[in-house]
Amino acid sequence: MRRTFQYRAIINKETESNCLHWLTLCRILYNLALEQKISIYRQYEKSISCIDQKNQLPELKAGFPEFKTVGSQVLQDVIERLQKAFDAFFRRIKSKAEKAGFPRFKGKDRYDSFTLKQAGWKLEGRYMYITGLGRFKLFLSRPIEGDIKTVTVRRSSSGKWFVYFSCDNVPVKEIPEAIAEVGIDVGIKEFLVDSTGRSVPNPKFFRHSEKILRRRQRALARKVRGSQRRGKARILVAKAHEKISNQRKDFLHKVANFYIGAYQTIYVEALNIKGMVKNRHLSKSIADASWGIFFRLLTEKAEGAARQVIKVNPRNTSQLCSQCGEKVPKKLSVRVHACPFCGLVLSRDHNAAINIKAVGQTVQALIPAMAGIV
Repeated sequence: MRRTFQYRAIINKETESNCLHWLTLCRILYNLALEQKISIYRQYEKSISCIDQKNQLPELKAGFPEFKTVGSQVLQDVIERLQKAFDAFFRRIKSKAEKAGFPRFKGKDRYDSFTLKQAGWKLEGRYMYITGLGRFKLFLSRPIEGDIKTVTVRRSSSGKWFVYFSCDNVPVKEIPEAIAEVGIDVGIKEFLVDSTGRSVPNPKFFRHSEKILRRRQRALARKVRGSQRRGKARILVAKAHEKISNQRKDFLHKVANFYIGAYQTIYVEALNIKGMVKNRHLSKSIADASWGIFFRLLTEKAEGAARQVIKVNPRNTSQLCSQCGEKVPKKLSVRVHACPFCGLVLSRDHNAAINIKAVGQTVQALIPAMAGIV
């Protein structure tokens, strides 16, 4: 199993200057490689391969000695990133499910990380040394597990530095066995309500930070472009967004950990979130809730804990009565399910969560029969 371990890093001014120099050269190489791909295709209607571009790196170093200060694996990774961008571009063209998005040139401060593989770095306790850069003091909030395959150094938009270790053969986290199943209905007023009736309030981190974010964005807009004051104002805006992001991730991780630890099978809705955010009245609230990130975290944690996360069709889950099965139409503003057929009265979201669990269990029971096992 592969996992990525992220740590905050503290570096001195000299190391930071070296890192910024590497990022600048990596950005220049990325733009040069992109320009070469475009020019060759326009002239000869064929594309230059990733391997061919890598083979030209020694010539680049001979002509431009400043690139010799950057590790060879780092430069090769830049070419690989560009190739991945083109692969994703062609994949989106074939799928036609979203806008293709041709790879773009990287402007100033738009290239924020570089990656090393097996050479050029050394880890000694809480300190990491990179040849040509310097020393990184890491805040090891958790131990690094498995075999380290790549090391990525990244600068955040607020100017902080982080180190990511991508590791193979990470042992599966042992958690107590569970046999219980649960259905989860996500929402805006309540972040989620499950089939047991447990609800998790929506913290609305972005909504609560809008006031300070609004002030900082207005102050940024008044600053002269290219000035030092504008740079400082931009950092303040980035820090506000970073705090919101960190609060949201912490909340989502804790909620996902609870359900992964308590249940063997978790049923969630297969929501079309991209379509839902097009609703101009609810788009900000839906984005703030981050259901997509929550579902992704659930799935990733389930893989490492031998759990199951199953997505079910959400159609009519809030309209059908979970007790008698009759359809009880109701508008989105109606938050209580009151069935006129059987007399069941409970929260609309709780009713939907029970239906999600029932639909998921039905689908699970049909899979072996459809496969010819039963």
